[in-house]
Amino acid sequence: MASLDKPPTVTSTVKWRFPAMHPEGRKYALVAGAISFLAVLWGGWFWGWPMIALTIWVISFFRDPVRVTPQGERLIVAPADGLVTMIERVALPPELRGPGGLGDLPLVRVSIFMSVFDVHINRTPVTGTIRQVIYISGKFLNADLDKASDENERQHIVVETSDGMRIGFTQIAGLVARRILAFTKPGDMVVAGQRIGLIRFGSRVDVFLPEGIEPQVTLGQRSIAGETVLGRPSLPAVRGVAQ
Repeated sequence: MASLDKPPTVTSTVKWRFPAMHPEGRKYALVAGAISFLAVLWGGWFWGWPMIALTIWVISFFRDPVRVTPQGERLIVAPADGLVTMIERVALPPELRGPGGLGDLPLVRVSIFMSVFDVHINRTPVTGTIRQVIYISGKFLNADLDKASDENERQHIVVETSDGMRIGFTQIAGLVARRILAFTKPGDMVVAGQRIGLIRFGSRVDVFLPEGIEPQVTLGQRSIAGETVLGRPSLPAVRGVAQ
């Protein structure tokens, strides 16, 4: 899997290819395919076509496309595909506060809502070391609601870069989602854009930008996990030029 993330060499030719399916989805595709076969066998094509469509959707849901992550000092890339629905300064969740987390001051939160048609493989926003993975059971409210951040089933992850910057992000289950999977654990080294988890089916990811990092997305924009630049360091003041 890791080899798929390597950027192409200068002399290579890049061609489009159909995205592979993540191994986590194979059992669901097999079950859906078997049901489709039985539906056609016993009920004919009238009942078979809807199940075939469902099988195609399952395969599409677990698609795992290759992503090319932009390189740059202290760049933060989007951890999820989806729609940017909120950008606001908020108090940190209790689980992310304190010296072991992100501190105690409010930070800018960027929320990305993933519909059931988006890629649901989540990726780490930065290169560094996983410091915390905190799972919390909860409700399954609509992930697009603000209170979902505090009441829904969720998983907080904190990554620390080599220069000490810490960034936290939260995988939040939604109405249909019933399981959050983590591919990493505390102490693991990760590279920006690396796959770190999966949420089934339809959900949201909140990213807390450290102080000094400015959002590079706008409300209503669609993000691409591992590729869209979500935040970058603020430009220093230039004499004679208004910020």
